Amino acid sequence: MPERLRHPLAGRRRLIKFASGASLLLAVNRLSSAAPRSPGILAVRIWPAADYTRVTIEHGAPLKYTYLTVKDPERLVVDLQDTEFNSVLETLGHKVTPDDPNIKRLRAGRYKPGVVRLVMELKGEAKPQVFELAPVGRYGHRLVLDVYPANPPDPLLALIDGKDPPAPVETRPAAKSDERGETGADPKAPPRSDNKAEGSPESKVEAKNEPPATAGQHPQTTHRRTGRAIVDRLVTITLDPGHGGEDPGAIGAGGSQEKHVTLAVAKRLRAKIDSEPNMRAVLTRDSDYFVPLQTRVQKARRIQSDLFVSIHADAFVRPDANGSSVFVLSPSGASSSAARYLAQKENAADLIGGVNIDVKDPVLARTLLDLSQTATINDSLKLGKAVLGELGGINRLHKAHVEQAGFAVLKAPDIPSILVETAFISNPEEEKRLNDDAYQDKIAQAIFAGIKKYFAKNPPLAKSKLARLE
Repeated sequence: MPERLRHPLAGRRRLIKFASGASLLLAVNRLSSAAPRSPGILAVRIWPAADYTRVTIEHGAPLKYTYLTVKDPERLVVDLQDTEFNSVLETLGHKVTPDDPNIKRLRAGRYKPGVVRLVMELKGEAKPQVFELAPVGRYGHRLVLDVYPANPPDPLLALIDGKDPPAPVETRPAAKSDERGETGADPKAPPRSDNKAEGSPESKVEAKNEPPATAGQHPQTTHRRTGRAIVDRLVTITLDPGHGGEDPGAIGAGGSQEKHVTLAVAKRLRAKIDSEPNMRAVLTRDSDYFVPLQTRVQKARRIQSDLFVSIHADAFVRPDANGSSVFVLSPSGASSSAARYLAQKENAADLIGGVNIDVKDPVLARTLLDLSQTATINDSLKLGKAVLGELGGINRLHKAHVEQAGFAVLKAPDIPSILVETAFISNPEEEKRLNDDAYQDKIAQAIFAGIKKYFAKNPPLAKSKLARLE
């Protein structure tokens, strides 16, 4: 007898068995898709600085978290939901260096099933900010822990104390202070002649009935014979090394990062400016950490800077692009499509570096409405032309004229500001030169010479003054 006749229910049993298996597989698939997906911690990076310390936690998917601050001792506690404790978190404690200005210790561990707890011990009272960043560039999802000291460093006090930047080089013995804090003449100080050109930034200005010195100013000195107050104009220049921290900027074919080149050039330029009598320079960042674009402008305005110079190293999709450029702000459209492209790329630094969008600056929001903006842009063009001419002596110019575009970092309404693209880091030959100490010094010297040429034709107006004894 045929097989199918002996087992009339065999086919139906196989069908039921197949249907049951399919149902079970479908149910498992539904459960898998419904189950919460672990974000997976990919990396943790720490960027310490006196201004603030940033901890960035990069993860593979949106992350649920809660946090709170605890007193005595000061701590920030963060719970990461639906997260597994892995090797990245296991080595977390080794990433905090002893010289971190804000964080004493950082540790992580399993708090309860599916929850990892981070405990950050702070070195003092702090104002932490915790926020998320969406994927951008080479980064995935990021949770950012910014630890700001409750009493942040005051750039004006730093200038008065002479800690940052270094005190200007004096061309005569400085006045001494007695126990009451009053300034008087040093009886042992030898006489000194002044041969500086009249009208230059270093030339003397006699000021009668000057008001008392305020923050950012040096006190007056009384002439030993005439009793008149003799004061000198003190020129302050803010140098802005582009990018930093989470934002490496452009990356060359040899692996050079723009943020390191810009900081190296800015430090060389600061040394040259500080060596000049009656001039001083301040950096928006002096190490590898990110500074939001609006904060860079705020720092310059806080110390009443006379100039703002942002330093960068350009990049383009073609490796043969080369040359140096100088840009200033445009209140309307960009002067070229390349300038527009560069401004968009530089303005995206906040997205890459990471900015807490809940913190906004009302000054920058209305910058272009300020009546002084037009005059400031005109001065910026003069400064840019002077610097561009000097850069042409050490490198080919990408454009023979100063270009304009809507750079966010140049939007100080009352400070002449330029953005210098030193060279193309995306060009292999220029990348090598940008990493050469001697060439970095040539760049710094060219910018410095351009600044001095600008001041020779455009003496700064009275603002902050440096006391000098005659």
